[in-house]
Amino acid sequence: MKVVILAGGLGTRLKEETVVKPKPMVEIGGHPILWHIMKIYASQGFNEFIIALGYKSEFIKDFFLNYRYHRQSISVQLKNGNVVVHEEGIEDWTIHLIDTGENTQTGGRIKRLSPFIGNKPFMLTYGDGVGNINLNKLLGFHKKHGKLATLTAVRPPSRFGRLDLKGDLIENFSEKPQTGEGWINGGFFVLEPQVLEYIEGDEIPWERQPLEHLAVDEQLAAYRHEEFWQCMDTLRDVQLLDTLWSTGKAPWKIWK
Repeated sequence: MKVVILAGGLGTRLKEETVVKPKPMVEIGGHPILWHIMKIYASQGFNEFIIALGYKSEFIKDFFLNYRYHRQSISVQLKNGNVVVHEEGIEDWTIHLIDTGENTQTGGRIKRLSPFIGNKPFMLTYGDGVGNINLNKLLGFHKKHGKLATLTAVRPPSRFGRLDLKGDLIENFSEKPQTGEGWINGGFFVLEPQVLEYIEGDEIPWERQPLEHLAVDEQLAAYRHEEFWQCMDTLRDVQLLDTLWSTGKAPWKIWK
């Protein structure tokens, strides 16, 4: 099953980083968050990716074109340009890097990928969120309910630390917990190809008319994910994810 990743937005809320690179290339622990997302999928058996490019697409193309050379030891013969890569074990991924327009909305990007998606079910997510999602359980849930679309519903992380009080004493302090209240769209979709018919053109955000109309038609189901999920919208989010990774406490690292 192919995995579509939306990686073309401007990332304006993270302008400290995205003024020089696209948001999916912001690094967590020395690796772009896009790489982390792809590792989540590939570690569970999904290793063919269609990446919808837009803003500063050359950064993502260069990353994958030179991936083997940047990640491993090499020998270069300057006279003829031959390059020998010394280590094995590079990821066995197929990656389609597709330009979908710098100003295209999320729905329009998906629609532009129609020739690459084909007529089979596919997965979809955003290029800025990670979680310890069990993708095979998600897929099983989607097949069981038989709707056109399934999104992963998650608990939104709190902006501030939570205090559990007993009188004047703090019984429990949580720096940035899940709120435990309400559900939001966490990405990690499973979609039937018919959802493309709900997208009219480039100017359509996926999160507006397409999802709204799928819900009205009772074709949108929610897979509830109660465990870790975190998006990367602000510099504080980057710092949180980077700290979790550097201290060996990254819940989304489900691969060896």
